[in-house]
Amino acid sequence: MITIATNSWIGYAPLFYAQETGELEKEGFRLLTNVSLAEAAEIFNVGKADMVTTTQHEYYMLKEMIKDIVPVILLDRSNGGDMILANKSLQELKKAKKIYVYLEVDSINSELFSEFVKKRDLSKKEFIYINEDQQKILDVKNNPNKTILIVTYTPYDVELRKKGFEVIASTKDIHDLVIIDALCARTKLLATHKEKLQRLKKLIDTKIEAIKKDPKQSYRHVKKYLGNISYKEYEDALDSIEWINKPSKELLQIIEKMGYKKETLLL
Repeated sequence: MITIATNSWIGYAPLFYAQETGELEKEGFRLLTNVSLAEAAEIFNVGKADMVTTTQHEYYMLKEMIKDIVPVILLDRSNGGDMILANKSLQELKKAKKIYVYLEVDSINSELFSEFVKKRDLSKKEFIYINEDQQKILDVKNNPNKTILIVTYTPYDVELRKKGFEVIASTKDIHDLVIIDALCARTKLLATHKEKLQRLKKLIDTKIEAIKKDPKQSYRHVKKYLGNISYKEYEDALDSIEWINKPSKELLQIIEKMGYKKETLLL
């Protein structure tokens, strides 16, 4: 059985769907779900998983330790699904003396926040960073006496918005940062189990089409992996990503510059 380390994110819904229908296990795969991108990466790094879902940030981080890790299956591109929430307006942020920032430091959160700071001309501000996984960040209280920013992603934003935090920036408007999610593995696994991985790719493609065709049915299967969000919240989450299981030539050129080689990708 090939183990896949993953975490709660709308772009991994095809994997959750296939797990719940039993099709994933039938093909010889199982999911090991974690509370954060960093934790999933660490599970893979210590050898407790054979594959891992990553953004490019975790991929680059893992590549420093595991030289033969490669992206194998492309899943999605964030288009609003990664975001920064705030309890103050941009004008108030610019006036604030201290800004408390909650994020997963060892994840794509950091890159998104850097782009935000640069684009909104906030680089001279005093930021107080609180490094927590997304599950713990859900406990953050909306204290009106504090200026708070939270770097997060769907579905974790749902509960935070209910506390009054609002989206101040996301991958929908920060275009310079292209966030790609992919399934990664060591080259040895790709070499020895290529046919099996091709069947996994086909299964993921089938589930993506099923999600598009009947989101209500897919919601019943995957909601428990996404914090039991409502169906409307699920629909909104699906709108915050683009499936890239069939990437355009333009996108392939972009990701090749990011170090994702076509030779190792199952397309």
